[in-house]
Amino acid sequence: MCLAVPARVVAIDDQRMATVELAGVARQVALDLLPETAVGDYVIVHVGFAIQRLDQREAEQTLSLWDELVADHQPSDS
Repeated sequence: MCLAVPARVVAIDDQRMATVELAGVARQVALDLLPETAVGDYVIVHVGFAIQRLDQREAEQTLSLWDELVADHQPSDS
């Protein structure tokens, strides 16, 4: 099963490799499939390639739902 979560593009180098960030973790992804991607865009990443761009509102809604899901599955202190 694959799970796709939006990541924000924070940098793009001369070879069109992007640094994306999600929850404080940065990784390199190829922009071969989305050459029009710019810094600040949100993308869905699969096997090292950005495969879809999302608008900021949609990305933030998805990330908010993801945060809720993670919070609901944290062990309780009791």
